[in-house]
Amino acid sequence: MSAAGGRAGPGTAGGGGGRQLTTLRGWREFVADRPVVPDLLPGPAWEILDEEARLDYDEARLAHHARLLTVATSTIQQVITEGRRLQYLNRHADAGRCGLILSGPARTGKTTCLAQLGKTIETMHHRRNPHAAGHIPVIYITAPPAATPRMIAVEFARFLGLPLTRRSNITDVLESVCGVALDARSTLVCVDEIHNVNLGTRHGAEASDTLKYFAERLPLTFAYAGINVGRAGLLSGTRGEQIAGRFSMIRTGPFGRGQQWQSLIAALEDSLRLHRHRDGTLVRLSPYLHSRSGGMIGSLLRLVRAAAVQAVLDGSEAITRATLESIPVDIASAGEHRPG
Repeated sequence: MSAAGGRAGPGTAGGGGGRQLTTLRGWREFVADRPVVPDLLPGPAWEILDEEARLDYDEARLAHHARLLTVATSTIQQVITEGRRLQYLNRHADAGRCGLILSGPARTGKTTCLAQLGKTIETMHHRRNPHAAGHIPVIYITAPPAATPRMIAVEFARFLGLPLTRRSNITDVLESVCGVALDARSTLVCVDEIHNVNLGTRHGAEASDTLKYFAERLPLTFAYAGINVGRAGLLSGTRGEQIAGRFSMIRTGPFGRGQQWQSLIAALEDSLRLHRHRDGTLVRLSPYLHSRSGGMIGSLLRLVRAAAVQAVLDGSEAITRATLESIPVDIASAGEHRPG
């Protein structure tokens, strides 16, 4: 397990950078982003930096630590492999196309997996079609809370930049989306927060029908991500049976305290750019970090990022257990924390 792409990783966990992945502009910025880890100056050169140069140097390191590189976990690799396989299966299918669902608790990296799948698919598409600047191979949306059919259709239109008015009825929106998606050779639709589509409600059932309509009209592969999807009602009833019959599921969850967890910690530690940090400190603290984060990758990233930023801001230039203890984590992890 290593930082994806080494020194020039493919993106940041969860999309990062303040970009809105649910707009075409934000998505394209995310796909094009190839963040480079800043070089760590030798000690003597660092010590003689003047105030302006030090400010610029620290700002670059703060920006890097605030997001860190995406770590290519085994789950990310599994999602990308399955997504690509489904794309090949669906490419020539006239009906009954297969899809993928990512399901698990909060803070287990579902959004990161979904975004990295989309980024991989789009990057490969443009490599195969280097002169097709107008193509939109990936559509990335978030299912709104209490999603209705119109809300789902509008999310598609908003991503594609289609003009909408209050007079635009859902049929007009659906037809416009399908026309643009076909012309733009879209191949993958990523739908995050799919747990907001509850088949136990009328609006939720109709919203699911809207997604199914797109899947039938367009030669696309659909990938959903949501919190404990089975419990959220997406797979209930007759509609749920249809979804379960067409979608495979990859479950995300907390890491155990084994080798994968230590490899994840080692990859994060390797990407730190701190002048006084002792290599191996975080690896030795891996049981403690597991206790603090509950094994949740989202909570771990928040803790390590915050500690690295703090180390630059306060001039300590190192992460220690004392540093980590001073960093508050999310409420859920705080409740799970046991002395480690």
